[in-house]
Amino acid sequence: MNASKKPKMIVGALAIALAIGSILGCQAPQSTTENSNTNTTPEKTTPEKTTPEKTTPEKTKTPAATEQAKTPAPISQPMTVPTSSGSSSGEPIVIVPPKEGCKISMAIVADPNPPLNVRSTPKVAEGNLAGTVDNGIYVSIAEESNGWFRITDPVEGWIAKTRTESSCANVTETIQFAPNTNSAIVRGKIIGTGSHKYLLTANKGQTIKITKLNAEGVFPTLVAPNGEVLAGDPYSDAERTEWNGTLPLAGPYSMQMESNFRGFEYEFLVEVK
Repeated sequence: MNASKKPKMIVGALAIALAIGSILGCQAPQSTTENSNTNTTPEKTTPEKTTPEKTTPEKTKTPAATEQAKTPAPISQPMTVPTSSGSSSGEPIVIVPPKEGCKISMAIVADPNPPLNVRSTPKVAEGNLAGTVDNGIYVSIAEESNGWFRITDPVEGWIAKTRTESSCANVTETIQFAPNTNSAIVRGKIIGTGSHKYLLTANKGQTIKITKLNAEGVFPTLVAPNGEVLAGDPYSDAERTEWNGTLPLAGPYSMQMESNFRGFEYEFLVEVK
């Protein structure tokens, strides 16, 4: 019995070994496939589908937008529009009387460091101080020499012209309109006694308008070429502020102001059509 049992045991052992081998053989490829699966998972990661490359570079084209935003730089266009030059052609010219090269008979003391020194000679020197005068005082002038006034009232002596305010006593100026204009503003001041006259040549039938511009000033006396007073008579028409009329004659018309005492400021607009 022992002999017959041995082959059966061997056969059984072989069967078991084969079974185990088949089992192991089946498991081995499964393990490799598992390993291959685990190894392939990193390959399935999607680095190629990274969206940052598509979003950021395309949207960084904002400089083009900024350039478009800068194109509205035609803000400079309104500055180049020649509106002022077009309107300036019709603006009135301004005429003022001269202050040099004329006889000055009176001045007002206007020293920045009062009182003003009066000298016995026309220069600054030790021992030639003759007195002083306060600001706002009217002084009568006898002569002018090298920037000095010789005054006779309220004291006698020499004062610096640059420390005073003065005007030419007698002025005669001709009004000439600028091209493409027909108006002028006449502005000046008479200090002390004097006469300021402005001449304007016009044709018969033209109209002239004179408007006083400063409330404290005087209206000019308008005199025709034949000597007739048309407006602004200082004795009968002193309160006038405007005159508009047709000119009766051709020739030079005079607009004049006369001062018999301390003077005044004047400013008026004259228009001819």
